[in-house]
Amino acid sequence: MADRRDTIEVVENPERERDYEVSHATDEFTFLYPRTEQPCFANVEVTYIPADHCVEMMSLKQYLQTFRDETHFFEAVTNEILDDLAAQSRPKAMSVTARFTVRGGISSVVRASVKNG
Repeated sequence: MADRRDTIEVVENPERERDYEVSHATDEFTFLYPRTEQPCFANVEVTYIPADHCVEMMSLKQYLQTFRDETHFFEAVTNEILDDLAAQSRPKAMSVTARFTVRGGISSVVRASVKNG
C-alpha cells in the first residue's frame, strides 16, 4: 500500500475552545501474526482530546482495514496506529488501546499514548 496515512481524513474541531474527549472503538480489527501468519483479532479503542481537528470516523474504519493482510506483532501494530493517527490529526493527547483475543491461552492488552504541548 502506498501510504496508509493518506486514508485518514480529519474534520474541523467544532469546539476548539473546550477540551473534550472523543473515543472510537471497533471489535473488527484484524491482521496476521508474523510467526504463524494466522489471523489475529482485536478490539481497538482510540481516545483523544482534539486540538484543531477530529478524526473522521469512516476514514478511521478504512484505515484500520488496511492492516488486514499484513503481518504485525501486537506492540508494533498498536504503536503504528497511534503514530499514524496522531500525525494526521495532531491532537492534544491521544491513546490507542488494543485488546487482543486470547492466543495460546494468553490474553494481551497493549496501550500506547502521546501528549502534545
